Amino acid sequence: QVQLVESGGGLVQAGGSLRLSCAGSRRTVSSYAMGWFRQVPGKEREFVAAISWSGASTYYADSVRGRFTISSDTAKNTVYLQMNSLISQDTAVYYCAGRSSRVAATTATAYDYWGQGTQVTVSS
Repeated sequence: QVQLVESGGGLVQAGGSLRLSCAGSRRTVSSYAMGWFRQVPGKEREFVAAISWSGASTYYADSVRGRFTISSDTAKNTVYLQMNSLISQDTAVYYCAGRSSRVAATTATAYDYWGQGTQVTVSS
């Protein structure tokens, strides 16, 4: 059973930065494509960023491109989401996801494993 555990969320002022981490229970990061999604109450889970198993390919939602960076450290079996220039619209619960494929995807239904989520709140 694959387990994903997110950390790094919190409260930050607009314009600030946070780095989210997602630790996998097995060789998740080196074997699977990984992604970050976010969700606010009453809305569907939204794609944020994804990375292929090798780390060679990355994908971003238009709303975060240029501000967020996804990366992976296979030695630590951890995926990161560096979030800069945060705005109030970034406030959400952020989820880490793993896909039993080496190819990244941008839809939530393509992912097989999910973390419990971490809250990010951006104050304006």
